[in-house]
Amino acid sequence: MKILIVDDSKAMRMIVCRTLKQTDFSGFTVIEAENGMDALNKIATESPDLVLSDWNMPEMKGIDLLKRVRDSGNNVRFGFITSESSLETKKLAHESGADFLVTKPFTPGSMQAALDPILA
Repeated sequence: MKILIVDDSKAMRMIVCRTLKQTDFSGFTVIEAENGMDALNKIATESPDLVLSDWNMPEMKGIDLLKRVRDSGNNVRFGFITSESSLETKKLAHESGADFLVTKPFTPGSMQAALDPILA
């Protein structure tokens, strides 16, 4: 399993990666992208099984990344890890094709709960 972590913060990408390693999941490879354009390139060239994206990023927001991925016909599993927790944000994410949304701060338990239906 290949997981693409998309966040403009290197520190946050490292935290997400560390948290993934603290879950019960194993046997995955992590690749990283620092913005939406980088993510689009890595989705095209690396074919990840799952994308974990921040919502708020410069240049291209996570929701715009998701829309571009879906508009291209790609159905890769896609989840947001974000500080955006409003009902409007969650509704927009799901209507745009996101599989889940994990709000910051998160724990290995909350990450596990979000990923169980996807990776089990």
